[in-house]
Amino acid sequence: MRDDEFESRQRAREYFHALRVLPGAWTVLRLDGRGFTRFTEEHFDKPFDPRFGELMVDTAQALLTELGARYAYTESDEISVLLAPDHGLFGGGVEKLVSISAGIASAEFSRAAGRSAHFDSRIWLGVSVADVLDYFSWRQSDAARCALNGWCYWTLRQAGRSAREASQALDGASTSEKNELLYQHGINFAELPAWQRRGVGLWWENHQHSGHDPVRDTDVVTTRRRLRIDRELPMKADYRELVERIATIRS
Repeated sequence: MRDDEFESRQRAREYFHALRVLPGAWTVLRLDGRGFTRFTEEHFDKPFDPRFGELMVDTAQALLTELGARYAYTESDEISVLLAPDHGLFGGGVEKLVSISAGIASAEFSRAAGRSAHFDSRIWLGVSVADVLDYFSWRQSDAARCALNGWCYWTLRQAGRSAREASQALDGASTSEKNELLYQHGINFAELPAWQRRGVGLWWENHQHSGHDPVRDTDVVTTRRRLRIDRELPMKADYRELVERIATIRS
């Protein structure tokens, strides 16, 4: 068998290599920390540790930069990265997008944390800006739900309940009941840091910079790009409006 024929037969077994995202679709890469429930219990304070939150922001920033993304959003142990329809990254190859994004996140988090950590990655596709707004609204709702559950669970644990007792106490409890539980322990959920309840958004924005041209001896104004990190994101309709503005802005 000729070498080129042998190589072709082996490459033909890479069955998913030709899989591409839909042309013209909005792509979101959502990354989750692998085994982070145990990992965070061993190395960070509960329910929310600012050190862990900053590590997730650093990791989101690395993804935003390395992938040339339009927007990145992080809450709990996950990061969502928005790629515009014309991104053309890795030719839209699903294997490349998933593996490289997970590699970037794992490497950056591990470097910053000083200990090994791993992320997995998946792809979400939307055909319109409205789909994108629905996606990020969904993830922000998840942030609020996870934050409320986390605060309730760890408040009970710190009050002496076992893991099983805390879980059973919250099973079937409504949102209002969970808020009341926290209130009874002196915690007003609405007054907790916004980044815990709403997540953190990152994007690039243009700003005007004033300077002086010494050669022409004249004042000049230039447009520069800077990273925006918002730890006090708006909610609901206001958040959708923000994401729409970011998604549709031209770089």
